[in-house]
Amino acid sequence: MSTKINIAGAALIALMAVAGAESARAQQAAFPVASLPIAASGEARAPYAWSDLCKRSPAECRVDTAEPERVEMTPKLWKTILTLNTRINREIEAETDQEHWGVVDHWDLPNDGKGDCEDYALLKRKRLAELGIPRRAMRMTVVIDEENAGHAVLMIRTDRGDFILDNKRNAVLPWGQTGYLFVKRESEFRTGWTSLGGAQTPTVASVR
Repeated sequence: MSTKINIAGAALIALMAVAGAESARAQQAAFPVASLPIAASGEARAPYAWSDLCKRSPAECRVDTAEPERVEMTPKLWKTILTLNTRINREIEAETDQEHWGVVDHWDLPNDGKGDCEDYALLKRKRLAELGIPRRAMRMTVVIDEENAGHAVLMIRTDRGDFILDNKRNAVLPWGQTGYLFVKRESEFRTGWTSLGGAQTPTVASVR
């Protein structure tokens, strides 16, 4: 009798684990609740590696003010963002700029399949732009992460708030739920950067 009970109990636990995983996936896929956008507070100094990227690839930094600053968040767009964020996180092999390029900080598209945080973000923006999402609504953003280190993410600005695509997680979160200190992002009005109220840092020295 006890063996049958143990087997039944194990089966129940397994079913509960599956149900929990499915519930977590459903919550992540659920259409997001609207939240307040992050407030900008004037000009900020651009990361030097971004400035170098602009010299090599001006199109990565150009701002088209004819495009909308924000996009309408729809179920289709939300699904696209979730899918693409996870796909690229799996597609790119994480490698620091020191390992990859022999320098502390270097921004580029990860055309060789390797890169760190800003390279993931640049590729996500490129792929989303190819799907018709306006580049002006997708801003490269510098934060201080949970280890007090510089980190780069992609911010998508929508009518339901500002959402963060991050190579550290597959979940796409509103900026206020990431736990990061937001420092600055690309300006949507000019080729340059705007402050988000965090510590002023001229560079992103990411190790991931």
